[in-house]
Amino acid sequence: MKHDRDFDPNYGAAVEILPGVRRLTVNNPGPFTFFGTNTYLLGTSRLAVVDPGPADAAHVEAILKATSGASIEAIVVSHTHVDHSPAARMLKERTGAPIVGCGVHRAARDLMENEVNPLDASGDRQYAPDQHLHESEVFSAAGLTLQTIETPGHTANHLCFALAEENLLLSADHVMSWSTSIVAPPDGSMRDYMTSIDKLLNRPEQVYLPGHGGVIHDAHSYVRDLKQHRLSREASVLRELAGAPQTIPQIVARLYADVDPALHRAAGLSVFAHLEDLAGRGLVSASPGVSLTATFSLQTS
Repeated sequence: MKHDRDFDPNYGAAVEILPGVRRLTVNNPGPFTFFGTNTYLLGTSRLAVVDPGPADAAHVEAILKATSGASIEAIVVSHTHVDHSPAARMLKERTGAPIVGCGVHRAARDLMENEVNPLDASGDRQYAPDQHLHESEVFSAAGLTLQTIETPGHTANHLCFALAEENLLLSADHVMSWSTSIVAPPDGSMRDYMTSIDKLLNRPEQVYLPGHGGVIHDAHSYVRDLKQHRLSREASVLRELAGAPQTIPQIVARLYADVDPALHRAAGLSVFAHLEDLAGRGLVSASPGVSLTATFSLQTS
């Protein structure tokens, strides 16, 4: 599939996407954040701020500067990774605006005995919303209407928001233009992610504003490509196991041979997500049990 990596972050500046919708990108570039996290300002004389970002004082000041005196009525959070939600508390302290959106950070499943969550440091454990939004719940702020769409997968508490007035979707980290989303157990779930992908394909929005990177146009075509990419990766994992039982590092070494080795750990988490899903569907088995260190085999009975 083809990703769009043509993006100018314009750090510190609010870029107008369309009337009443602006984007501010945090200066926190990295292998998992691209050029940085996107914060969206919705409205004109009154504003809703979506995903205010990490605990970055300079970015909070940029948000406040971009308001040009307009009141912030709500701080909306899609999920609780530390590049998206911590600044919500900082912005609330400065403006008094309520924090609304996803629930508190949680894993997609209980940890198994002796299991360590490899992404534990990426979760914002201090996040506490004033209002927790649920599936199909409508939230009004700044003269706009946001419909909540629960899209677990990248995280268990991930939300997207449909902006009814513009027929567009704030897709956060569920669908991004520059890369596929990280799905890493136990924080994330591949089965949940695929179900959430299908949910978006059954919706009407064709323009997405992602949490990293540029605007996605003709979104359904792109989302179908994302789905096919995951299905193709699943098929590749099954083909690898058809030859012999393998560990995750062995699978990664073959499937991601052309990927920077520095990213193989993240690739291993993605492979683990597929294997966890396949094991849950009875297609593979794991010895001694489903884990990052297990040896996986095709299920023969």
